[in-house]
This record gives sequence, structure tokens and C-alpha cells, in this order.
Amino acid sequence: MSAISNSSGPAPSGKIPVKIVVAGGFGVGKSTFVNTVSEIEPLRSEATMTTASAELDDLSQVSTKQTTTVAMDFGRVALTPEIVLYLFGTPGQERFQFMWNELSRGAIGAVILADTRRLSDCFAAIDYFESRSMPFVVGINPFDGRRTHTVDAIREAVQVDQCVPMLYCDARDRGDVKNGLIALVEQALLRERAKTHA
Repeated sequence: MSAISNSSGPAPSGKIPVKIVVAGGFGVGKSTFVNTVSEIEPLRSEATMTTASAELDDLSQVSTKQTTTVAMDFGRVALTPEIVLYLFGTPGQERFQFMWNELSRGAIGAVILADTRRLSDCFAAIDYFESRSMPFVVGINPFDGRRTHTVDAIREAVQVDQCVPMLYCDARDRGDVKNGLIALVEQALLRERAKTHA
């Protein structure tokens, strides 16, 4: 369980703390994901969108977005009576990617959210975690509840290996969010067991 116990911050007594990163492109639903499942009041570092940021960020698919994460989102949820997950949502804009190293330190892996309307926005996160050999899952956030593509078609489009879990994950639905988190924990455990038996 060594990979699972590596996290920052104190866990409730007798609990195993697990750090997870929630990553993906700008406006893909990372803050909503953390907020939906957190059992504590989430810590959010959001700033109001300005005309200056509109010149830097593509708002064509997120025209109703009024705030943006500028540091991180933080939440906590008990996955089981023993395992407590600490969720760190990254900022999605390319200019904030320098923060990913710090936010990823000590994490068992990441849930990468993808929006089928702009799949290319998830490439940077996929490349980041693949290059560091960190476990990750891809959660397809179906905006407006529309599942317009099959998981296999999306997997082929983003060129993610079959061993990487990919699932539909509506960031507004607590059950979907928990399923995404469970998939990541299972993936991290499989990776740890493979190292142990290698």
C-alpha cells in the first residue's frame, strides 16, 4: 500500500490518505468534479474572467463561464471507511501548467477530464502523466448530458492505450465522480502490484 499512502496533509485518525489530481483543459469541469464529491467545503481559488483573460483563453465552447481556477481546487472524500481521498484540481490554462509539478507531488495519479467538443484540450494532461509514468484515467464529461461518441471512438481519437481506464463521468453527478475516482485507485493498485511482482 506504499503508493496509496503517499499524500500531503493529515488524514483523520486511522485513515489512509490518498492524494489525487484532477486535470484537464480549461473549462472542462474540474472545479465542478471536486465540488460534487467533496465532503468538506471545497477550497477554491477562482477569479472572475476578465476581458484580458478572454484574449488568452478560448471561450467559444464555454461562453457561460464567468470564473476560472488560478491556483487549485481542493476537496476531501472518504472512498471507504479506511481510505480518504484528497483531491487537487489543477488550473486548465496552459500558462498555469508550471503548477502541475507541485500539485502532482505525492499523488497516486490523476483523473483527466475530457470534453468531446474539444478533445485536443486534454492532450497536455495526458502527455504530462504519461511522461511521468503516473497512473491516470480519462473521464469523459458529457456536457448537457449528451453522450455523442462511444468510448472506443474517443480512445482512438486521443490515442490512449487500452490499459488506461476511460469512462463517461458527468462532473455534476456524484455517482459518476465516485466511479472515476474508484477506477483511478484500482489502476494505481494494479500498477503497484505489478511493480511488487516484477
